[in-house]
Amino acid sequence: MWQSLWQWFVEPAHQWLLLGCGAAFGLGFILGRGLRLGRGRDGAVVAGRDEAFFKGIRYILSNDHDHAIEELTKSVQVNSDTIETYMALGNLYRSKGDIDRAIRIRQSIILRPRLDGQLKARALFDLGLDYRKGGFLNRALKTFQEVIRRNPSDVEALKMIERIYEELRDWGNAYRTRQRIARCVRGDHRNVLAHHLVENGKVHQEKGDLGRAVSLYNKAISTHKACVDAYLHLGDLYFGRLEYKKAIATWKRAVKAAPQFTFLAYRRLEGAYAAMDNLKPVEDFLKECAGEDADAFTHVALARYLYNDDDVDGALEEIESALRLDPSFWKARKLKGEILLGQGRDRAALNEYRALIRQLDVPYLKFRCSECGYQPGDLQWQCPQCREWDTIHLVDSEGAIRKAP
Repeated sequence: MWQSLWQWFVEPAHQWLLLGCGAAFGLGFILGRGLRLGRGRDGAVVAGRDEAFFKGIRYILSNDHDHAIEELTKSVQVNSDTIETYMALGNLYRSKGDIDRAIRIRQSIILRPRLDGQLKARALFDLGLDYRKGGFLNRALKTFQEVIRRNPSDVEALKMIERIYEELRDWGNAYRTRQRIARCVRGDHRNVLAHHLVENGKVHQEKGDLGRAVSLYNKAISTHKACVDAYLHLGDLYFGRLEYKKAIATWKRAVKAAPQFTFLAYRRLEGAYAAMDNLKPVEDFLKECAGEDADAFTHVALARYLYNDDDVDGALEEIESALRLDPSFWKARKLKGEILLGQGRDRAALNEYRALIRQLDVPYLKFRCSECGYQPGDLQWQCPQCREWDTIHLVDSEGAIRKAP
């Protein structure tokens, strides 16, 4: 219940409703019960309006939107001058997916003569939200831009503009909008700016403009040294141009910047060294990564390499290190079983496969958004649900987010 109450309260239009309620109660105390209720026909009108108004609020708090709409509609039929009630009605219609009605309500508010400037800005912002939810992105963009024209420092409107540019894949404008946000809001915006640059680089790379893509990837790295996506795509670009040494150096920088994402670089490095007919550096790289702070994946990658190089004991030792870190890592048990079978140690292999069966339905690489709790099937730099950047993290076998070393 408290969570629902808080979600209701954070809606600005609902805050206006509460403010109106407070004012109504204050007026009641000042004027007295008799004046508030009134007498005769006028008193019946005010009392009827109050009853519908407060019933609507109670229904909103109990998350009963249908009855809330019914009561608030009665309230505005009695008194059509209550802007805040209309705003709440528009939000309710939007939440139910009745976008056309929500839009008509906002437009009717905006067209009112002598409307308070702050209320008009709020109605414009809500109209932008209606357009966006209805899929009318260009209309939403123009509406939020009108809000910014009236108030250039409206951070919420700027954030909505940024989101729309992201959805339209207009990364240049998304980047410039984030720069405006950074001038209004203190904090570290480098990671978001870097991701916008990387996404813009990907667009140019897809178009074949590799020089521009390289420039954007490097600018992203200069903006935020821990932008793993920039290193990976820059390395991929070099690899595609057969510049293996540049690719390898770039991917190694990614590992140094974010050791918890070593698994993203390992296969790439292996492919580059294989193309150069020299796999020995792969072993050196993995041994370097498999230090104190190595994850289970790195130990297994080294184990696989050592086994392919006929170092069975070394491979088994690395697998044991991986399983000490994460007993549920089924790929480690699978590889161990394969090695033991290859050595004719059938009984030991059978024990490993018994343990493996219990883990088959549990993916090793699990991810969760630290902001909204969304659990994607793979690593993504922007959460598909809350749209925040760099909030998707690896989760360990106990469900805790793995922190960077």
